[in-house]
Amino acid sequence: MNASQIFQQLMQQSSGKSGGFDPKGVLDSVSRQLGGAQGSSGGQGSGGLDIKSLLGGGALGLLIGSKRGRKLGGSALKYGAIAGVGALAWRAWQNAQQSQASAAGTAPTAPTAAAREGQPIEQLSHQAQEQRSLELLQAMIMAARADGHIDARETELITEQMEQLGADAELQRWVEQQLQAPLDATALAAKADSPQAAREIYLVSLAIIDEQSPMERAWLDQLAQALALDADMRLALEQQAQSAAG
Repeated sequence: MNASQIFQQLMQQSSGKSGGFDPKGVLDSVSRQLGGAQGSSGGQGSGGLDIKSLLGGGALGLLIGSKRGRKLGGSALKYGAIAGVGALAWRAWQNAQQSQASAAGTAPTAPTAAAREGQPIEQLSHQAQEQRSLELLQAMIMAARADGHIDARETELITEQMEQLGADAELQRWVEQQLQAPLDATALAAKADSPQAAREIYLVSLAIIDEQSPMERAWLDQLAQALALDADMRLALEQQAQSAAG
C-alpha cells in the first residue's frame, strides 16, 4: 500500500501548500457532483446535502462534510491540525507535562522519559511511517463515519477521489473495507504503538468531527478512553487543534 504517500498529500493540502484549502469551494464542488443544489436534497429534507466523504483531490477533498445547518468555521478550520499532526501532538504532550510539573513544583520531564513517548509521524521512516499513516487514515475514516451518514453515492465519490490521489489498488480496497467495517474505538486504539501514536490518532479524529454533533462527540469520548488519554492531555490536544486553525 502507499498510505504514507496519500497521507502526506493530505498534510500538504490541509496546510495550503498544494493550491490552498478552500472549504467553501470544496463543498460547492461536491454539491455539483451530487447534482445537489441546496434546494434539491435528494430525499434528505430541505436542509441540503449531508456529505461525510474523505480523501479527495483538489484541496483536502471531500473530507469536510456538509451537514444541515453546519457552518464553515470552527470544526472545518481545524483541518489545519492535519498538516502538522505529529508536531502538534508532541507539543501538546510537552505543554501538558510542563503544566503538571509546574502545578506539582517538580522538574520538567527528563529526556529519557520523552524518548519513551515515541516519534512524531514526520520523523518516522519507511515502514514505520507507512504503518502510522494507515492508522491515521483509519482514524479519519472512522471519525467521518461517526454520525452514521455516508451513503452509497458518497462512498463512490470517496473511491473516485482516492484514485485521483494516486492510491494503489491495495489501499483502495482497504479504504472500501474501512467504509463498511464496524466502528470500534478499542480496536483502533490497540493499533497505537506509542503514546505519541495515540495522541496523533486522537488529534486527526478531533480535526474531522463536528463537536456540535452528539454522536461525533460521543465517538471522540470513546476514542479518548480507549487511547487512555486523560483530561489534561485531551485539553492540550484540543488547544493545539485550535491553534492550527489560526
